[in-house]
Amino acid sequence: MLSFLRGKAALPELSSSRLLLRELLLRDQQQWLALRSANADWLKPWDPTNPLGSPEPMSFRQLLAAKRAAAREGTGYSWIMTLPQLHRGNPPIIGQISVSGIQYGAARSASLGYWIDGAHAGYGLVPEACALVIDHCFQQLALHRVEINIRPENTPSLRVVDKLGFRDEGLRKGFLHIDGQWRDHRTFALNREELRGSMLERIYE
Repeated sequence: MLSFLRGKAALPELSSSRLLLRELLLRDQQQWLALRSANADWLKPWDPTNPLGSPEPMSFRQLLAAKRAAAREGTGYSWIMTLPQLHRGNPPIIGQISVSGIQYGAARSASLGYWIDGAHAGYGLVPEACALVIDHCFQQLALHRVEINIRPENTPSLRVVDKLGFRDEGLRKGFLHIDGQWRDHRTFALNREELRGSMLERIYE
């Protein structure tokens, strides 16, 4: 298992003028865990929970193995956000963005989720990371639809989908188990033909 996790990264790197998105690796364990701990209160209202109770949490190695398995199967991909322009030597992790629930066949759709360090929130970095991943979904994975599900109380994320130009498809009652309860979510989505050019170009306009 350890040699597998230390192997060559399975995901392509995605970059913009400010961000580099790359795969989470074993060497990131200490920094990633420290960041999640420092942001525990900031992320708690939006973090998914298990409706059947709290099983033994996955270790960092188990988390990496699960992400690698999803990438191999083509069902999900996950990148960490880093800021290479400010820290060229060893860019710090500032968040994470994931594509999950990928369906091929007639649907060709997926869901997008993300989190960011509270100290880096509010600078337009999440929309930029989303734009990189959406362009990857449409251009490299040939998906047709990407959706983002957001709690109505999550004002910062509502600003993200507004900047991305996603359409509001309405409320889904008790859609996901978040912070210990079944929570309502609003679904926002975008189809490939609704986007002229790239998403990165759209948010830079």
